[in-house]
Amino acid sequence: MSTPAPARTMPDPRPDELVTPGGGAPSLTHVLPAVASALGVDVSGGAAARLLLGLPSARRVCVVLVDGLGHLNLAERGGHAPFLRSLLAGSRPLLSTFPSTTATAIAAFGTGQGPGATGMLGYTVRVPQTGALGNLVSWTDMPPPGQWQPHPTVFEQLVAHGVAVTSVGPARFHGSGLTGAALRGAAYAPAEALEDRVDAVVRALREPGLTYLYWHDVDKTGHHNGWGSWQWGEALTALDFELGRLARSLPRDTLLVVTADHGMVDVDPARRRDVGTDPVLGAQVATTGGEPRALHLHLTPGADPDVVAARWRDELGDDAVVRTRDDAVDAGWFGPVEPRVRPVVGDVVVAMTGAATVVDSRTQSAASMALVGVHGSLTAREMLVPLLVHR
Repeated sequence: MSTPAPARTMPDPRPDELVTPGGGAPSLTHVLPAVASALGVDVSGGAAARLLLGLPSARRVCVVLVDGLGHLNLAERGGHAPFLRSLLAGSRPLLSTFPSTTATAIAAFGTGQGPGATGMLGYTVRVPQTGALGNLVSWTDMPPPGQWQPHPTVFEQLVAHGVAVTSVGPARFHGSGLTGAALRGAAYAPAEALEDRVDAVVRALREPGLTYLYWHDVDKTGHHNGWGSWQWGEALTALDFELGRLARSLPRDTLLVVTADHGMVDVDPARRRDVGTDPVLGAQVATTGGEPRALHLHLTPGADPDVVAARWRDELGDDAVVRTRDDAVDAGWFGPVEPRVRPVVGDVVVAMTGAATVVDSRTQSAASMALVGVHGSLTAREMLVPLLVHR
């Protein structure tokens, strides 16, 4: 089968430019359907996704998802990553999800569905049945994963067609709620150090099929030190070395695809506001879901979302884009929103800009509020993720 022609490469937007999902642009939702098509399996939208991404046919595919490795972050720090930089030239980035955060993006990646279908709408979400604030990463105070996110994953569909699928990641993710919601269906190969994960991928791909590798240290380092730090550069260097070794070690008929869930911005503590202590922002806000760059405001009974949204716009000015639930849904921020998911969306939805954040000390720890590097909003630095292909 011939290789489809990739979409035309366009100039990258400015890092602070807002980028909204949709519009037919290549996104994380296209990656695994395109890979399935490359492996000869027809899943919904797979052929079109493969054409959009320009993937060749293959008997073996390794997909690597690097947590926190934004396209613009990589482009600006590419001196630390000669292997990845060699694949970056001429590539076209993908769009992440809104919120541009791990649980939301990995669910879109794993299912080929947007957040409005999966219900994975942030780091934390308000569970309509209980009113509790559930955590989608630790899966605390959440319903069973298959109940919350009922759509089949691409891994499940591939396995149903007889394709061997292996997921390589830390042992603590095996059987976790997030894995069950977003990535269920694969055989799990636990490995901790990156070099051990690379070795596990090479072993798995001795036979045809798909192997998925997840790596988290780039994101973790960025959260604590900032993506502009020397520590982040060292984490990128270590990643690049092992991915270069992976590329050299894979069987010759293997397609290697490297992507990420979101990018990252370094924020300014002077531009941080706290719903828990600010009488203007906190008025009529019962609880906040999401994260400091992308908030779902769930209001007290009887509060008018238009009034609260207007007050937040006046107070935050250029530091935020504020929409009511109806306006955010109509604007396509979450993709098509299913009726069961609509109540999960905040009465008011807030996307932060520049280096600003809004935290909530009523529900967030001091350590989480003090993170240097964060993500979740609609800026290009947060929303664009790489699509790097090696054959």
